[in-house]
Amino acid sequence: MINRPLRPAGPRNLPVLRVFASVRDRRKGFLIAGSAVFPCALGRGGIRTDKREGDGGTPRFDLPLRSVLYRADRLARPRSLLPLRRIGPRDAWCDDMKDRRYNRLIDRPPGEAEERLKREDHLYDVIVELGWNDRPVIRGRGSAIFWHLARPGFTPTAGCVAVEGHVFAKVLPRLARHCRVLVR
Repeated sequence: MINRPLRPAGPRNLPVLRVFASVRDRRKGFLIAGSAVFPCALGRGGIRTDKREGDGGTPRFDLPLRSVLYRADRLARPRSLLPLRRIGPRDAWCDDMKDRRYNRLIDRPPGEAEERLKREDHLYDVIVELGWNDRPVIRGRGSAIFWHLARPGFTPTAGCVAVEGHVFAKVLPRLARHCRVLVR
């Protein structure tokens, strides 16, 4: 697919992003924002309708965008209508099914196990929290489904959608406050 420039949509912001898998490799796909198409990485298990914790699948679902978390020590504050929050050194995402805080942003001292948000690599320099299994939370149905930065070569994620950094710069300012990602 070709990276086409994102055209202004007029006074309205984008209410929907679409994600679909490549026919060649189910672990890679495309994110469509208006008329622009961008390559993305998907979960190592491809897109799944029966998402479970640890299966590596990206859920086939209509996912609301909840908030943007970013590394203020690495990036300028992103332009977005979504709620913004700086990632701190103690921020983690609970993926322990036995913990009452399962699938929530939590405060953890550095070094303790969890999905640590302040990473040495750049994958979580900017994260959009996707509303998966959060209203209500069902233990074991999967946690920490994010839209984040991709590794070189778009290698698979643990279940998230990942894109190159320039995509966030182009797309985040254009998203409606109640934007959704349709994963098909």
